[in-house]
Amino acid sequence: MSQTGLSEIERKRNVKVAVICAFTFFFMTGAAFAAVPIYRMFCQVTGFDGATRRATAASDQVLGKTLTIRFDANVRDLPWTFTAEQTSQEAKIGETKIAFFKVTNNSDKPVTGRALFNVVPEQAGPYFQKLQCFCFSDQTIAAGATVDMPVLYYVDPKYADDINTKGKPEVTLSYTFFPTTSKAAQAAPPSPHKGG
Repeated sequence: MSQTGLSEIERKRNVKVAVICAFTFFFMTGAAFAAVPIYRMFCQVTGFDGATRRATAASDQVLGKTLTIRFDANVRDLPWTFTAEQTSQEAKIGETKIAFFKVTNNSDKPVTGRALFNVVPEQAGPYFQKLQCFCFSDQTIAAGATVDMPVLYYVDPKYADDINTKGKPEVTLSYTFFPTTSKAAQAAPPSPHKGG
């Protein structure tokens, strides 16, 4: 084979390797950006890692066993004051309850944040069902505004049958607000709902 024919084969092979490397690079970069939202969806669907699940309807069964539900509120890198209006509630398993949180934006401009959440003990995550929650979307709070944020929830009756949870009389629902980095969320109009 001539020297020209050999270099043409090598050139094609090098181009093919370069295309594969470029595709792999872009695929891995895309996968890295998609990992967090995909993991969050997985946790919400399965209750993995103490994440609560989003429910579409209230429980059709309420048991006599009562749990103590504790509430925890935290803020990271936001000029907000975020508190739970109750430190705990007594709730029968399967009973729909409402808890209130309060956020005050202490800055002189609108700020957008998103609450991430988890449940302790971790095994309770699959059974802690939320019907309504401020954590399902970004929250933009106007400068100096105070907003009441409700959470409508229940603990699935299967909690009482699971060997990992049936002996645990307390569940803690913990929220942490973080700044939202998406430009669309920052451009959203501030929340008009003021609390007392």
